[in-house]
This record gives sequence, structure tokens and C-alpha cells, in this order.
Amino acid sequence: MDLSAIQSALRERNIDAWLFYDHHHRDPIAYRVLGLPKDLMVTRRWFYLIPAEGEPLKLVHKIESHHLDTLPGKKSQYAGWQELFEQIRAMLSSCRDIAMQYSPNNLVFTVSLVDGGTLELIRGLGKNVVSSGDLVAQFEATMTSEQIATHFAARDAIDPITAEAFKEIGRRVRNGGTNEFAMKQWILEAFRRENLISDDPPVVAVNANSGDPHYDPRAETSKPIGEGDFVLLDIWAKKNVPGAVYYDITWTGFVGKAPSDTMRQVFSTVREARDAGVRTVQDAVTAGRAIAGWEVDRAVRNHIKNAGFGDYFIHRTGHSINTEVHANGANMDDLEIHDERRILPNSCFSIEPGIYLPEFGVRSEVNVLVRPQSAEVTGKIQTEIVLI
Repeated sequence: MDLSAIQSALRERNIDAWLFYDHHHRDPIAYRVLGLPKDLMVTRRWFYLIPAEGEPLKLVHKIESHHLDTLPGKKSQYAGWQELFEQIRAMLSSCRDIAMQYSPNNLVFTVSLVDGGTLELIRGLGKNVVSSGDLVAQFEATMTSEQIATHFAARDAIDPITAEAFKEIGRRVRNGGTNEFAMKQWILEAFRRENLISDDPPVVAVNANSGDPHYDPRAETSKPIGEGDFVLLDIWAKKNVPGAVYYDITWTGFVGKAPSDTMRQVFSTVREARDAGVRTVQDAVTAGRAIAGWEVDRAVRNHIKNAGFGDYFIHRTGHSINTEVHANGANMDDLEIHDERRILPNSCFSIEPGIYLPEFGVRSEVNVLVRPQSAEVTGKIQTEIVLI
């Protein structure tokens, strides 16, 4: 835990304190931000208050009194519920605005982890509970220079794997055929050679399956790939080293000499929308203007709507990327949620608009890295449908 950085972030946002609370490991964010051991047996409630100024305060149960001993601050203990409530009242006496893992209307549900009863308790003491969403993003989804290097290392392995996968599909089609599952296994073997790991396997989707954003090719249901087929590859992984950051891309191709006019039209619309999203981020960062995730989604979504495909863009524009492929920073989202979290320096996220028709779907995904005064796409950018 970086106490001075947390307190500085609280002062920057005019928040009096950040209150962490848990039992039974219900709030994994607290353990990651505070650096607490993941193997603690936590059967009683604990509270940890980091004020914008001054010494942190701990409140633990007497039978689990050592749970927060690795953290700085003054410790208090309780046993009964009346004692607990009085201790919380005393702990928060000098605070008005308190950040917790809460999101209004449960919009950012990956952050909204505090139960309703605890919110009632804190508010009943006259406190104003505000969302910790931007704080969580700063301490969970921004990268060190070493982590940024691991993202580029993953890129340097995955971009060539993706290009070679399309070539391998072509070779196999011309020499007897292949299917989605077989190509998924080929990519996983390439991951092993390149010391890459992933939380889930890649997606290889053909024709109608490419119109399913979360399609997972299985051995028993895998579709064959042949001449005249449209193919989508969604590939994400990170280097198998501590603290490594993911790289996550989606490309599309066509087996044959020329995709249909509809395929070209849909791809062009998605490509232009993707590029509009990238420009929206780059323009804001270069101008020094704060920008939230929803603004990027709106720029991308408006382009697709204006082209007549709005009903077929059924997911958010992008997601935060860090040591988890779906991290806790700002998502590019004004569809599933209105994500008001700020896009922060040294953060990474995807921009991946898609149009999902019944017969095929197009998604074009790039990763954007934001630095203090600039933003860049970190890998190769698809400009045309790959001819396989």
C-alpha cells in the first residue's frame, strides 16, 4: 500500500477519507489496494480508514485482532455489536465525505461491493458516502513503466501469432480443411511457445458464430472453416511474469479472393468508428482535457448509429486492461453503464466496436495506452479485411 499516494489522491478529490470494510473476503479490491494477504480467515467485520490527512485508523474484532497488523495506523477492537457501532462513530467523527466501494445505482457494479446495510449504517451517522471508483482506477488500473513494458512484450508476441494464425487457416483449408476448435488449439500452443498465459482461451469464430460477441469454440460444436467463410480472431494474453499486463486484440479475415460488398461495408463502418474513438481520446489528452469513458463510447456508437447499424452494436466500446484483461479502470461505456470514471495517465484500455449480424459479425479491437500528455494505439491496426 502506498499511503502517501492514497492520501494525495483523496486531497486532490476533496474527499475526507477512504473507508475499507470487509468480512469473508467480500471485497477483493480492499485486499489488493491495501496489500493484505489473500489467505486470511476473515469471519468478522474489519474496517480501515485512510484519512486525507493524518494517521489511518483500524477497527478489528477481538478474536481476529491481528488481521490489519501489517498496515500502519492506530488499532481499536470490538466484540459486541453495540461496541462496534460506537467505535465506527468515533472512527468517522472528523469525516464528512467518505469514499467506499460503492457506485450510485450500482452502475459500476465491479466497484459497488459494499452491502446496503453498511451504507445505511454509515449514512445514518450523517456521512456522505461517495464512490471510490476513480480511486480504485488509480490504484488498480494504472501501470508502472515496468508493467507498460510487459504490455508491449505481449504485443510483440501476439501480433505475429495473429498474422500467422490467418496464414495457418489458409494452409489448412487448402490441404484438407480445419475448424474453429483446431485453430484455437493452434493459438494456445503458440501461447505456450511464447510464454504467454490467459484467463480464458482465444476466440476463433466463423460466419454466424462471429456474430456472437462471446462465442467459445468447443470441440463438440466447432464449425469447419472453408472457402468463402468469414473468420474472426479474438486473442488476448500476457507474459507469464509477475505483474504482467494483457494485450487484447480482434481481427477479421475472409477465406477466398474477395469478401462480399456487405462484409466490406460493415468492416469499413466498424473501422471508422474505432478510429473515431481513438481520435476522441487522443484529442482530449493532447488538449489536457479530462475525459470519461462514456464520452469515447458515445463517439464510437454515434458513428455506427448514423451508418444504420446501431441495433447491431450490442456491447460497450471497450474495457480497462491491466494485470486482468478486464481491469478496474474506466470502461469505454455509455451503453451497459454510463461510465463517468476518468481515463487516467498510464492506463490502458481497448476500443473494440462491433456490428453483429445474424450471418456474420465484425469487431475491430485495438489497445490504447494513455500517457500524461499523449495517447497511442499500442499494436498493429487493421485497415482491411485479411484475405486468407
